[in-house]
Amino acid sequence: MGDFTRRGFIATGLAATAAVAAACAGSGSGGGASNSGNGGGGGDITLRFLSNHPGSSKATEQALIDEFQKANAGIKVELLDGGKNYEQVAQKFQTSLSGGEKPDIVVVSDVTWFNFALNKQIAPLDDLFAGAGLKPEEYVDSLLADTKFDGKHYAVPFARSTPLFYYNKDVWKKAGLEDRGPKDWDEFAQWASRIQEAIGGDKKALVIADGENYIDWAFEGWNWSKGGAYSDGWDLKFTSPETIAAANQLKDVIGKWGRVVTTPENDFGAGLAAATVQSTGSLKTITSTAKFELGTAFLPGPAGKSCPTGGAGVAVTEAISAERKAAAVKFIEFLTNTNNTSKFSQATGYMPVRKAAVDEPTMKAFIEKNPNFGTAVKQLPLTRSQDNARVFVPGGGEDIGKALQQIATGGDTAAILGALQKTIQGKIDSQIKPKLPK
Repeated sequence: MGDFTRRGFIATGLAATAAVAAACAGSGSGGGASNSGNGGGGGDITLRFLSNHPGSSKATEQALIDEFQKANAGIKVELLDGGKNYEQVAQKFQTSLSGGEKPDIVVVSDVTWFNFALNKQIAPLDDLFAGAGLKPEEYVDSLLADTKFDGKHYAVPFARSTPLFYYNKDVWKKAGLEDRGPKDWDEFAQWASRIQEAIGGDKKALVIADGENYIDWAFEGWNWSKGGAYSDGWDLKFTSPETIAAANQLKDVIGKWGRVVTTPENDFGAGLAAATVQSTGSLKTITSTAKFELGTAFLPGPAGKSCPTGGAGVAVTEAISAERKAAAVKFIEFLTNTNNTSKFSQATGYMPVRKAAVDEPTMKAFIEKNPNFGTAVKQLPLTRSQDNARVFVPGGGEDIGKALQQIATGGDTAAILGALQKTIQGKIDSQIKPKLPK
Protein backbone atom coordinates (compact mmCIF):
# COMPACT_ATOMS: atom_id res chain seq x y z
CA MET A 1 0.00 0.00 0.00
CA GLY A 2 2.71 2.46 0.88
CA ASP A 3 3.17 4.90 3.71
CA PHE A 4 0.35 5.00 6.27
CA THR A 5 2.04 7.55 8.49
CA ARG A 6 2.60 10.44 6.08
CA ARG A 7 0.07 13.19 5.54
CA GLY A 8 -1.29 13.50 2.02
CA PHE A 9 -1.87 9.85 1.26
CA ILE A 10 -5.57 9.40 1.94
CA ALA A 11 -6.48 5.85 1.09
CA THR A 12 -5.06 2.39 1.18
CA GLY A 13 -6.78 -0.04 -1.14
CA LEU A 14 -9.79 -2.28 -1.33
CA ALA A 15 -9.02 -5.78 -2.56
CA ALA A 16 -9.52 -6.24 -6.26
CA THR A 17 -11.80 -9.09 -7.21
CA ALA A 18 -10.47 -9.38 -10.71
CA ALA A 19 -7.57 -8.17 -12.80
CA VAL A 20 -8.03 -4.97 -14.72
CA ALA A 21 -9.93 -5.91 -17.85
CA ALA A 22 -9.76 -4.48 -21.33
CA ALA A 23 -10.69 -0.83 -21.47
CA CYS A 24 -13.79 0.54 -23.11
CA ALA A 25 -14.11 1.53 -26.74
CA GLY A 26 -11.36 3.81 -28.03
CA SER A 27 -11.77 7.53 -28.28
CA GLY A 28 -10.08 7.99 -31.63
CA SER A 29 -6.55 8.76 -32.74
CA GLY A 30 -4.44 11.49 -31.26
CA GLY A 31 -2.40 11.80 -34.48
CA GLY A 32 0.53 13.78 -35.66
CA ALA A 33 1.60 16.22 -32.91
CA SER A 34 5.26 16.87 -32.29
CA ASN A 35 6.99 15.46 -29.23
CA SER A 36 9.35 17.41 -26.99
CA GLY A 37 12.14 14.92 -27.49
CA ASN A 38 10.68 12.32 -25.14
CA GLY A 39 10.52 9.04 -27.03
CA GLY A 40 7.55 8.06 -29.12
CA GLY A 41 9.09 8.87 -32.50
CA GLY A 42 7.26 9.37 -35.75
CA GLY A 43 5.70 12.61 -34.57
CA ASP A 44 3.94 10.97 -31.64
CA ILE A 45 3.33 12.83 -28.40
CA THR A 46 4.67 11.10 -25.30
CA LEU A 47 2.88 12.42 -22.23
CA ARG A 48 4.59 12.20 -18.86
CA PHE A 49 2.19 11.20 -16.04
CA LEU A 50 3.51 11.87 -12.51
CA SER A 51 1.66 9.78 -9.91
CA ASN A 52 2.12 8.38 -6.43
CA HIS A 53 -0.05 5.42 -7.54
CA PRO A 54 -2.76 6.01 -4.91
CA GLY A 55 -4.11 2.87 -3.33
CA SER A 56 -1.17 0.77 -4.60
CA SER A 57 -2.54 1.36 -8.09
CA LYS A 58 0.61 1.32 -10.22
CA ALA A 59 -0.34 -1.89 -12.06
CA THR A 60 -3.88 -0.63 -12.59
CA GLU A 61 -2.64 2.72 -13.89
CA GLN A 62 -0.26 0.99 -16.30
CA ALA A 63 -2.98 -1.34 -17.57
CA LEU A 64 -5.23 1.62 -18.31
CA ILE A 65 -2.35 3.43 -20.02
CA ASP A 66 -1.73 0.38 -22.22
CA GLU A 67 -5.36 0.28 -23.28
CA PHE A 68 -5.37 4.01 -23.99
CA GLN A 69 -2.31 3.67 -26.20
CA LYS A 70 -3.94 0.87 -28.18
CA ALA A 71 -6.92 3.13 -28.88
CA ASN A 72 -4.89 6.29 -29.55
CA ALA A 73 -2.00 5.51 -31.88
CA GLY A 74 -0.61 9.05 -31.85
CA ILE A 75 -0.32 9.42 -28.08
CA LYS A 76 1.96 7.54 -25.70
CA VAL A 77 1.95 7.88 -21.92
CA GLU A 78 4.97 7.37 -19.66
CA LEU A 79 4.08 6.63 -16.04
CA LEU A 80 6.46 8.35 -13.62
CA ASP A 81 6.94 7.52 -9.94
CA GLY A 82 6.02 10.57 -7.89
CA GLY A 83 6.82 9.06 -4.49
CA LYS A 84 4.88 7.49 -1.64
CA ASN A 85 2.25 10.15 -1.06
CA TYR A 86 0.63 13.30 -2.38
CA GLU A 87 3.15 15.57 -0.68
CA GLN A 88 6.03 13.88 -2.45
CA VAL A 89 4.24 14.20 -5.81
CA ALA A 90 3.73 17.90 -5.13
CA GLN A 91 7.39 18.32 -4.18
CA LYS A 92 8.60 16.54 -7.32
CA PHE A 93 6.27 18.57 -9.50
CA GLN A 94 7.42 21.81 -7.88
CA THR A 95 11.06 20.85 -8.42
CA SER A 96 10.41 20.02 -12.09
CA LEU A 97 9.04 23.52 -12.65
CA SER A 98 12.40 24.98 -11.68
CA GLY A 99 14.29 23.06 -14.32
CA GLY A 100 14.44 19.69 -16.00
CA GLU A 101 11.68 17.87 -17.80
CA LYS A 102 8.21 18.73 -16.62
CA PRO A 103 5.40 16.19 -16.39
CA ASP A 104 2.34 16.88 -18.54
CA ILE A 105 -0.15 15.29 -16.11
CA VAL A 106 0.21 15.25 -12.33
CA VAL A 107 -1.76 13.77 -9.44
CA VAL A 108 -2.85 16.59 -7.11
CA SER A 109 -4.57 16.06 -3.77
CA ASP A 110 -7.36 17.92 -2.04
CA VAL A 111 -4.72 19.91 -0.14
CA THR A 112 -2.05 20.42 -2.86
CA TRP A 113 -3.88 21.51 -6.03
CA PHE A 114 -4.94 25.01 -4.99
CA ASN A 115 -1.46 26.44 -4.50
CA PHE A 116 -0.51 25.24 -7.99
CA ALA A 117 -3.66 26.81 -9.43
CA LEU A 118 -3.13 30.08 -7.56
CA ASN A 119 0.43 30.31 -8.91
CA LYS A 120 -0.67 29.41 -12.46
CA GLN A 121 1.39 26.21 -12.50
CA ILE A 122 -1.50 23.94 -13.49
CA ALA A 123 -3.85 24.78 -16.33
CA PRO A 124 -7.56 25.64 -16.26
CA LEU A 125 -9.20 22.80 -18.14
CA ASP A 126 -12.70 23.92 -19.11
CA ASP A 127 -11.76 25.08 -22.63
CA LEU A 128 -10.17 21.69 -23.27
CA PHE A 129 -13.08 19.50 -22.12
CA ALA A 130 -15.14 19.53 -25.32
CA GLY A 131 -12.19 18.68 -27.57
CA ALA A 132 -11.48 15.62 -25.42
CA GLY A 133 -15.13 14.54 -25.29
CA LEU A 134 -15.16 15.15 -21.53
CA LYS A 135 -18.58 16.12 -20.16
CA PRO A 136 -18.32 17.74 -16.70
CA GLU A 137 -21.97 17.02 -15.88
CA GLU A 138 -21.20 13.28 -15.93
CA TYR A 139 -18.93 13.56 -12.86
CA VAL A 140 -20.14 13.46 -9.26
CA ASP A 141 -20.90 17.12 -8.62
CA SER A 142 -19.15 17.52 -5.24
CA LEU A 143 -16.01 15.82 -6.53
CA LEU A 144 -15.67 18.01 -9.61
CA ALA A 145 -16.45 21.14 -7.59
CA ASP A 146 -13.57 20.46 -5.21
CA THR A 147 -10.99 21.72 -7.71
CA LYS A 148 -12.91 24.73 -9.02
CA PHE A 149 -11.42 28.18 -8.47
CA ASP A 150 -12.42 31.53 -9.93
CA GLY A 151 -15.02 29.82 -12.11
CA LYS A 152 -12.59 27.31 -13.66
CA HIS A 153 -11.77 23.65 -13.04
CA TYR A 154 -8.12 22.84 -12.42
CA ALA A 155 -8.28 19.07 -12.04
CA VAL A 156 -10.52 16.11 -12.86
CA PRO A 157 -11.50 13.69 -10.05
CA PHE A 158 -9.42 10.50 -10.06
CA ALA A 159 -8.65 8.78 -6.74
CA ARG A 160 -11.40 10.14 -4.51
CA SER A 161 -12.44 9.05 -1.05
CA THR A 162 -14.62 9.93 1.93
CA PRO A 163 -14.40 8.99 5.58
CA LEU A 164 -16.62 6.18 6.88
CA PHE A 165 -17.74 5.16 10.36
CA TYR A 166 -16.42 1.63 10.99
CA TYR A 167 -17.68 -0.46 13.90
CA ASN A 168 -17.21 -3.90 15.43
CA LYS A 169 -20.56 -5.67 15.20
CA ASP A 170 -19.54 -8.23 17.82
CA VAL A 171 -18.89 -5.48 20.40
CA TRP A 172 -22.09 -3.70 19.40
CA LYS A 173 -24.04 -6.90 20.00
CA LYS A 174 -22.37 -7.46 23.37
CA ALA A 175 -23.24 -3.88 24.32
CA GLY A 176 -26.88 -4.47 23.40
CA LEU A 177 -26.86 -1.88 20.59
CA GLU A 178 -28.74 -1.91 17.31
CA ASP A 179 -26.71 -3.00 14.30
CA ARG A 180 -26.15 0.50 12.90
CA GLY A 181 -23.93 3.50 13.25
CA PRO A 182 -24.85 6.34 15.62
CA LYS A 183 -27.27 8.96 14.29
CA ASP A 184 -24.98 11.71 15.54
CA TRP A 185 -22.04 12.20 17.90
CA ASP A 186 -24.37 12.90 20.81
CA GLU A 187 -25.79 9.40 20.40
CA PHE A 188 -22.29 7.93 20.18
CA ALA A 189 -21.42 9.69 23.44
CA GLN A 190 -24.54 8.14 25.00
CA TRP A 191 -23.47 4.69 23.79
CA ALA A 192 -19.78 5.04 24.59
CA SER A 193 -19.73 3.77 28.18
CA ARG A 194 -21.63 0.62 27.13
CA ILE A 195 -19.24 0.10 24.21
CA GLN A 196 -16.25 0.65 26.48
CA GLU A 197 -17.54 -1.90 28.99
CA ALA A 198 -18.26 -4.42 26.23
CA ILE A 199 -14.79 -4.22 24.66
CA GLY A 200 -13.07 -4.20 28.09
CA GLY A 201 -9.49 -3.99 29.25
CA ASP A 202 -7.31 -1.20 27.92
CA LYS A 203 -9.10 -1.28 24.58
CA LYS A 204 -11.11 1.75 23.56
CA ALA A 205 -14.58 2.55 22.26
CA LEU A 206 -13.09 4.81 19.55
CA VAL A 207 -9.74 5.42 17.90
CA ILE A 208 -9.18 8.36 15.58
CA ALA A 209 -6.18 9.53 13.56
CA ASP A 210 -3.55 11.72 15.18
CA GLY A 211 -2.34 15.11 13.95
CA GLU A 212 -0.01 13.59 11.36
CA ASN A 213 -2.66 11.35 9.87
CA TYR A 214 -5.77 13.42 9.22
CA ILE A 215 -7.57 14.05 12.46
CA ASP A 216 -8.30 17.35 10.68
CA TRP A 217 -10.10 15.41 7.91
CA ALA A 218 -11.89 12.98 10.23
CA PHE A 219 -13.06 15.81 12.50
CA GLU A 220 -14.20 18.11 9.67
CA GLY A 221 -17.50 16.23 9.26
CA TRP A 222 -17.90 15.94 13.05
CA ASN A 223 -17.55 19.72 13.28
CA TRP A 224 -20.06 20.31 10.44
CA SER A 225 -22.54 17.95 12.08
CA LYS A 226 -22.56 20.23 15.14
CA GLY A 227 -22.99 23.40 13.09
CA GLY A 228 -19.31 24.35 13.20
CA ALA A 229 -16.79 24.84 10.40
CA TYR A 230 -13.12 25.60 9.89
CA SER A 231 -14.11 28.43 7.57
CA ASP A 232 -16.93 29.88 5.48
CA GLY A 233 -15.20 30.87 2.28
CA TRP A 234 -12.18 32.83 3.55
CA ASP A 235 -13.93 33.79 6.80
CA LEU A 236 -12.39 31.66 9.54
CA LYS A 237 -14.68 29.93 12.05
CA PHE A 238 -12.28 28.23 14.46
CA THR A 239 -13.41 30.41 17.35
CA SER A 240 -17.15 30.15 16.67
CA PRO A 241 -19.18 28.74 19.59
CA GLU A 242 -20.22 25.77 17.43
CA THR A 243 -16.65 24.81 16.51
CA ILE A 244 -15.48 25.19 20.11
CA ALA A 245 -18.39 23.00 21.27
CA ALA A 246 -17.60 20.32 18.68
CA ALA A 247 -13.92 20.33 19.65
CA ASN A 248 -14.86 20.05 23.31
CA GLN A 249 -17.00 17.03 22.49
CA LEU A 250 -14.03 15.49 20.67
CA LYS A 251 -11.88 16.07 23.75
CA ASP A 252 -14.54 14.60 26.03
CA VAL A 253 -15.10 11.47 23.92
CA ILE A 254 -11.39 10.80 23.41
CA GLY A 255 -10.55 11.61 27.02
CA LYS A 256 -13.11 9.16 28.43
CA TRP A 257 -13.40 6.41 25.83
CA GLY A 258 -10.91 6.95 23.04
CA ARG A 259 -7.37 7.38 21.80
CA VAL A 260 -5.62 9.23 18.94
CA VAL A 261 -3.28 6.90 17.05
CA THR A 262 -1.02 6.80 14.01
CA THR A 263 -2.88 4.08 12.13
CA PRO A 264 -6.49 3.84 13.34
CA GLU A 265 -7.32 1.33 10.60
CA ASN A 266 -4.69 -1.04 12.00
CA ASP A 267 -5.69 -0.59 15.64
CA PHE A 268 -9.36 -1.05 14.85
CA GLY A 269 -8.73 -4.05 12.59
CA ALA A 270 -6.66 -5.64 15.36
CA GLY A 271 -9.60 -5.36 17.76
CA LEU A 272 -8.01 -2.66 19.93
CA ALA A 273 -11.01 -0.37 19.49
CA ALA A 274 -14.70 -0.84 18.80
CA ALA A 275 -15.06 1.96 16.25
CA THR A 276 -13.08 4.36 14.10
CA VAL A 277 -13.50 7.07 11.49
CA GLN A 278 -11.29 6.33 8.51
CA SER A 279 -11.11 6.56 4.75
CA THR A 280 -13.27 4.40 2.54
CA GLY A 281 -9.93 3.26 1.17
CA SER A 282 -9.03 1.66 4.50
CA LEU A 283 -11.60 -1.05 3.85
CA LYS A 284 -9.00 -3.45 2.43
CA THR A 285 -6.75 -3.19 5.46
CA ILE A 286 -9.59 -3.53 7.93
CA THR A 287 -11.42 -6.32 6.09
CA SER A 288 -8.23 -8.36 5.72
CA THR A 289 -7.14 -8.01 9.35
CA ALA A 290 -10.40 -7.98 11.32
CA LYS A 291 -11.27 -11.20 13.15
CA PHE A 292 -14.76 -9.84 13.89
CA GLU A 293 -17.86 -9.01 11.90
CA LEU A 294 -17.29 -5.59 10.36
CA GLY A 295 -19.94 -2.89 10.10
CA THR A 296 -19.78 0.35 8.14
CA ALA A 297 -22.08 3.37 8.34
CA PHE A 298 -22.40 6.95 7.18
CA LEU A 299 -20.56 9.48 9.32
CA PRO A 300 -22.67 10.51 12.32
CA GLY A 301 -24.77 13.61 11.80
CA PRO A 302 -27.32 15.07 9.40
CA ALA A 303 -27.12 13.64 5.89
CA GLY A 304 -25.51 16.02 3.44
CA LYS A 305 -23.91 18.08 6.24
CA SER A 306 -21.54 15.62 7.89
CA CYS A 307 -19.19 14.07 5.32
CA PRO A 308 -16.28 15.70 3.48
CA THR A 309 -14.74 14.52 0.26
CA GLY A 310 -11.04 13.70 0.01
CA GLY A 311 -8.36 12.16 -2.17
CA ALA A 312 -6.89 13.35 -5.44
CA GLY A 313 -7.50 14.43 -8.99
CA VAL A 314 -5.36 14.74 -12.10
CA ALA A 315 -4.18 18.11 -13.39
CA VAL A 316 -2.35 19.37 -16.48
CA THR A 317 0.84 21.43 -16.35
CA GLU A 318 0.38 25.03 -17.52
CA ALA A 319 3.83 25.40 -19.08
CA ILE A 320 3.35 22.93 -21.95
CA SER A 321 2.07 23.43 -25.48
CA ALA A 322 -1.62 23.65 -26.35
CA GLU A 323 -1.20 20.45 -28.36
CA ARG A 324 0.13 18.56 -25.35
CA LYS A 325 -2.60 19.96 -23.11
CA ALA A 326 -5.27 18.71 -25.52
CA ALA A 327 -3.68 15.24 -25.60
CA ALA A 328 -3.37 15.23 -21.80
CA VAL A 329 -7.08 15.95 -21.29
CA LYS A 330 -7.91 13.25 -23.83
CA PHE A 331 -5.98 10.77 -21.68
CA ILE A 332 -7.61 12.09 -18.49
CA GLU A 333 -11.08 11.59 -20.00
CA PHE A 334 -10.17 7.98 -20.79
CA LEU A 335 -8.57 7.37 -17.38
CA THR A 336 -11.72 8.55 -15.60
CA ASN A 337 -14.49 7.38 -17.94
CA THR A 338 -17.34 5.28 -16.54
CA ASN A 339 -15.79 1.88 -17.24
CA ASN A 340 -12.31 2.86 -16.11
CA THR A 341 -13.30 4.65 -12.93
CA SER A 342 -15.26 1.48 -12.10
CA LYS A 343 -12.15 -0.64 -12.64
CA PHE A 344 -9.96 1.73 -10.66
CA SER A 345 -12.49 1.84 -7.84
CA GLN A 346 -12.76 -1.93 -7.59
CA ALA A 347 -8.97 -2.32 -7.66
CA THR A 348 -8.20 0.35 -5.05
CA GLY A 349 -11.22 1.21 -2.91
CA TYR A 350 -11.49 4.78 -4.11
CA MET A 351 -14.88 6.15 -5.08
CA PRO A 352 -16.09 5.98 -8.70
CA VAL A 353 -15.99 9.55 -9.98
CA ARG A 354 -18.65 9.30 -12.70
CA LYS A 355 -22.33 9.31 -11.79
CA ALA A 356 -23.11 6.45 -14.18
CA ALA A 357 -20.52 4.17 -12.58
CA VAL A 358 -22.90 3.02 -9.84
CA ASP A 359 -25.02 1.39 -12.55
CA GLU A 360 -22.07 -0.05 -14.48
CA PRO A 361 -22.58 -3.86 -14.44
CA THR A 362 -19.26 -4.86 -12.87
CA MET A 363 -19.60 -2.12 -10.25
CA LYS A 364 -23.14 -3.18 -9.38
CA ALA A 365 -21.95 -6.75 -8.95
CA PHE A 366 -18.98 -5.60 -6.88
CA ILE A 367 -21.17 -3.55 -4.53
CA GLU A 368 -23.56 -6.48 -4.13
CA LYS A 369 -20.63 -8.71 -3.19
CA ASN A 370 -19.06 -6.05 -0.94
CA PRO A 371 -21.90 -4.30 0.96
CA ASN A 372 -19.48 -2.36 3.15
CA PHE A 373 -18.11 -0.73 0.00
CA GLY A 374 -21.71 -0.07 -0.97
CA THR A 375 -22.05 2.07 2.17
CA ALA A 376 -19.33 4.37 0.85
CA VAL A 377 -20.91 4.63 -2.60
CA LYS A 378 -24.32 5.47 -1.09
CA GLN A 379 -22.78 8.17 1.11
CA LEU A 380 -20.94 9.75 -1.83
CA PRO A 381 -23.85 11.89 -3.13
CA LEU A 382 -24.30 13.27 0.41
CA THR A 383 -20.79 14.70 0.68
CA ARG A 384 -19.81 18.36 0.65
CA SER A 385 -16.68 20.12 -0.48
CA GLN A 386 -14.13 20.89 2.20
CA ASP A 387 -13.51 24.16 4.01
CA ASN A 388 -10.99 26.56 2.47
CA ALA A 389 -8.99 26.72 5.70
CA ARG A 390 -8.06 23.05 5.38
CA VAL A 391 -7.56 22.55 1.65
CA PHE A 392 -6.65 25.97 0.22
CA VAL A 393 -4.23 27.30 2.85
CA PRO A 394 -0.65 26.01 2.49
CA GLY A 395 -0.10 23.65 5.42
CA GLY A 396 -3.58 24.43 6.73
CA GLY A 397 -4.56 20.82 7.24
CA GLU A 398 -1.36 20.13 9.12
CA ASP A 399 -1.86 23.19 11.34
CA ILE A 400 -5.43 22.11 12.11
CA GLY A 401 -4.31 18.54 12.76
CA LYS A 402 -1.70 19.58 15.30
CA ALA A 403 -4.21 21.79 17.12
CA LEU A 404 -6.88 19.09 17.21
CA GLN A 405 -4.44 16.53 18.57
CA GLN A 406 -3.55 18.94 21.38
CA ILE A 407 -7.24 19.40 22.15
CA ALA A 408 -8.07 15.69 21.94
CA THR A 409 -5.30 14.92 24.42
CA GLY A 410 -6.52 17.47 26.97
CA GLY A 411 -5.44 20.92 25.80
CA ASP A 412 -7.33 24.18 26.35
CA THR A 413 -9.81 24.19 23.47
CA ALA A 414 -10.55 27.90 23.23
CA ALA A 415 -6.91 28.94 23.59
CA ILE A 416 -5.66 26.42 21.01
CA LEU A 417 -8.35 27.30 18.47
CA GLY A 418 -7.72 31.01 19.02
CA ALA A 419 -4.02 30.55 18.27
CA LEU A 420 -4.87 28.38 15.27
CA GLN A 421 -7.16 31.07 13.86
CA LYS A 422 -4.33 33.61 14.05
CA THR A 423 -1.91 31.22 12.33
CA ILE A 424 -4.26 30.40 9.47
CA GLN A 425 -5.32 34.05 9.06
CA GLY A 426 -1.67 35.06 8.79
CA LYS A 427 -1.13 32.58 5.97
CA ILE A 428 -4.24 33.77 4.14
CA ASP A 429 -3.18 37.40 4.43
CA SER A 430 0.43 36.83 3.34
CA GLN A 431 0.27 33.94 0.91
CA ILE A 432 -3.21 33.90 -0.63
CA LYS A 433 -4.96 37.29 -0.60
CA PRO A 434 -2.27 39.07 -2.68
CA LYS A 435 -2.76 36.47 -5.44
CA LEU A 436 -6.56 36.22 -5.43
CA PRO A 437 -8.39 37.71 -8.44
CA LYS A 438 -9.30 41.33 -7.78
